[in-house]
Amino acid sequence: MSPTPPADPARSAARPEGRPVVALFALGGTVASAPATDGGAGTGSGSTGAEVGVAPRVAAADLVAAMPQLSDLAQVQVTQVRQVPSCEVTLDDVVDLVSRLRAAVSDGARGLVVTQGTDTLEETAFALDLLWPGPEPVVVTGAMRPASAPGADGPAHLVAATRLAAGPEAQGAGVLVCLGDEIHAARHVRKTHTSAPSAFTSPGRGPLGWFSEGRPVLASLPPRLPELDVETGTPLPAVAVLRIGVGEDPRLLEAVADLGYDGVVVEALGGGHVPQALLPALDALVRRVPVLLASRTGAGRVLEQTYGYPGGDIDLVARGLVPVGTLDAPKARVLLTLALAAGFRGDDLADLVRRVGG
Repeated sequence: MSPTPPADPARSAARPEGRPVVALFALGGTVASAPATDGGAGTGSGSTGAEVGVAPRVAAADLVAAMPQLSDLAQVQVTQVRQVPSCEVTLDDVVDLVSRLRAAVSDGARGLVVTQGTDTLEETAFALDLLWPGPEPVVVTGAMRPASAPGADGPAHLVAATRLAAGPEAQGAGVLVCLGDEIHAARHVRKTHTSAPSAFTSPGRGPLGWFSEGRPVLASLPPRLPELDVETGTPLPAVAVLRIGVGEDPRLLEAVADLGYDGVVVEALGGGHVPQALLPALDALVRRVPVLLASRTGAGRVLEQTYGYPGGDIDLVARGLVPVGTLDAPKARVLLTLALAAGFRGDDLADLVRRVGG
């Protein structure tokens, strides 16, 4: 597991009594990012002091302290779990985070907020949703713009996430993602733009709710996902994602079978199709490890009963690939990793994938 710094000793409770306790766990990301200079980055005698980009370096306790309006909503208790860009967050971190969430609830937290970078936010939120058993809401948020940028969105997102976690509206809802005054289900939300403030959407479904005059309005709540039991320290399987393109040859599929992966997600064309040339390699792969069938399109459900040609969806399902429903490939990878770690195999694994994918 990646090294985790000790919990931040600065834990703030803005009002001693009369407000619900919200535990905030920070992993870093743009919401905690500030500029550096080349001199500060240690680039040597040629440094000019010019800014060389932003990186996570602002403590979560300082972010909370800079927003006194949070104290009107809750007693916010802050723990700095990691201080990294989201590309460095791991599923081991998420499993460890669940144990921290459980401890916070045991200590009296009514709601929970997780802040991190947006690049992997959709995956970590989905993983949390698969692992979190409690009725207390877990609200994941971040920022598309660092605090130093004009129109920084992090403060508004923190306020909204805290309000949602502290209130009654999201009790029993599982894990939610809150950005841009919208509330999304962790299982459906995706980052669909590299940099736009409106980057997070739920293709084909839309948000579950929104904020109006500072208050959350939830139009609907999805049914809870099946809970997977994965304890901290459990070795997590390695799962590969293979994206299929036009004229794809079988070499990657042939190679992955010998690389020690415990499972594979095939991100297929269209509704779930691959070139016929890949079929011998896929047959060999299915005999060795679980293989899930996703679509690279970004929206819609993987087909199962439509196209009957070799390499079509009917053929691939008959060969043993398991369709993932509406999940995209990154979420299918998360599901397969955690399901294998929780002991699911064979038909039980296939049934779980179909239940979660819808």
